[in-house]
Amino acid sequence: MKSPRRERREADPELSDPERLYVLTGDPDGNERAALDLVTMIVAKAQPTPTVQPEQAVILRLCQAPLSVAEISAYLGLPFSVVTSLLTELLAADLIESRAPIVRATLPDRSLLEAVMHGLQRL
Repeated sequence: MKSPRRERREADPELSDPERLYVLTGDPDGNERAALDLVTMIVAKAQPTPTVQPEQAVILRLCQAPLSVAEISAYLGLPFSVVTSLLTELLAADLIESRAPIVRATLPDRSLLEAVMHGLQRL
């Protein structure tokens, strides 16, 4: 018995169009992008205004709860560089807040834990 054949999904030409991505990021005017990496957390500070681009409005709606730049890029289906450019504009407009992810504290040295445990056992 043959299994049904899956149809290949055609890539949306609008999503991979370099001209569209250039329009989204704007003309490079010498301004530097914000120092964002894939794990930088983004939180919206305001609701989208009518003056923001549609992609930026989506970012503001998505980021009511903290999201990483990688998650935003995946949800929008846009390259990291394009998302970074959009986020830089939102940061300049003070519509979002970025912060480094919370890093778990490193565990204490095992010998220190053993010394504390032996000290407590002697009590």
